[in-house]
Amino acid sequence: MASDPKLNAHSREVTSGVERSPNRAMLRAVGFTDADFAKPIVGVSNAHSTITPCNAGIGPLAARAEAGVRAAGGMPQIFGTITISDGIAMGTEGMKCSLVSREVIADSIECVVRGQSMDGLIAVGGCDKNMPGAMIAIARLDVPSVFVYAGTIKPGTWKGQDLTVVSVFEAVGARNAGRMSDEDFSGIEHNACPGPGACGGMYTANTMSSAIEALGMSLPMTSTMAAEDAEKADSTEEAGRVLVRCIEGQLLPRQIMTRAAFDNAITVVMAVGGSTNAVLHLLAIAHAAQVPLTIDDFESIRKRVPVLCDLKPSGKYVATDLRRVGGIPLVMKMLLRAGLIDGSCMTVTGKTVAENLAEVPDSPPAGQDVVRPFDKVGFVTDGRFSGGTFGMVVGHVAPEAQEGGTIALVQDGDSITIDGDHNELELHVPDDELARRRAMWTAPAPRYPTGVLGKYGRNAACASVGAYTE
Repeated sequence: MASDPKLNAHSREVTSGVERSPNRAMLRAVGFTDADFAKPIVGVSNAHSTITPCNAGIGPLAARAEAGVRAAGGMPQIFGTITISDGIAMGTEGMKCSLVSREVIADSIECVVRGQSMDGLIAVGGCDKNMPGAMIAIARLDVPSVFVYAGTIKPGTWKGQDLTVVSVFEAVGARNAGRMSDEDFSGIEHNACPGPGACGGMYTANTMSSAIEALGMSLPMTSTMAAEDAEKADSTEEAGRVLVRCIEGQLLPRQIMTRAAFDNAITVVMAVGGSTNAVLHLLAIAHAAQVPLTIDDFESIRKRVPVLCDLKPSGKYVATDLRRVGGIPLVMKMLLRAGLIDGSCMTVTGKTVAENLAEVPDSPPAGQDVVRPFDKVGFVTDGRFSGGTFGMVVGHVAPEAQEGGTIALVQDGDSITIDGDHNELELHVPDDELARRRAMWTAPAPRYPTGVLGKYGRNAACASVGAYTE
């Protein structure tokens, strides 16, 4: 049962030799033959669920990934991961489980791939947290890996207007203010989400899919595909074949996810007007990949990168519109020509960013205004907010109130300056008064002392470094 050590460096620990006969016996029960033990064993992380439309179409995609791996000479094994839907949990106690689920997902993928001695990983995800969760696991494991985005939802329509789930949140406000009829309120609710796929604007899922493509860890042109379109399934099968090539060449995630690659990802997030949650997630992924990255790096990149895309929630268009005019490769080509991204970074295709972009047009088709410069007071919190939030909002204020950060000392009537032009957030309370308040302040008792939320509360790092757990 000799095998090429380059192909099954990990799995031969459980498939090779007389002592591993019981291991092989169990694998035969799930379809392995003698010839299969010499092949690389590939984990296919399947985030399918019917909890949310974001993940409802992943099952068939995981099967296509499995087919691609098998056709290229690998031996795929599918396993499941969880998800929490921000859109459904929003405004309820359940929302506290959302960011926690990212760590549960990362831990579960790491456990399976490491515990089952797998030679590679293809992770299929489609929701806000299973995407960065999968990427954190990929960075920790550092075995050949490809991420597959399950795709964006197509826009709904009502009376000629494109809709996303955020349209419904906005409709609630309009209805409560007496500015929307019952007919329109019901029409928007019934038509906003027409089928499978992640929320259609440049919210957290589409932001992270764009960042992961720019990072080099997914196939080019796949981050804005619609979940229901045939090209999404076809590209997922191709990803399975590409993964096997990564195993053959031992192209590892940490060779791809360099500091320059993270800079590229951040640059693209800024250019598309992406979700602030990308800061939280990219910091955590970089930490897992042992790449030095700080929150200040996002600001230095922001200062030099223009917003190129007129996308919801701040703009007019949805992700499928960006796909129609060239997708993230078009944005990257424009940034490359301006000297704002590094074209020498490697990608899972085995080619550099510049090589992948060589065939991409230099500008959008004539008459298209999805990709163009555009210009557009909410609240201040030490917590998270949705990737669909827009307007002037300040989140992840650190240190947070639970740790005695200044935000814990704010009282009704205090004056606060929020200056976005100069990056200032200032509480106008004299130092001696703050000292008096701090002396009287005590941290509230944790609401969840046990269970998954208790563990997260005790172990999570500050949001300013990614809120990861160790």
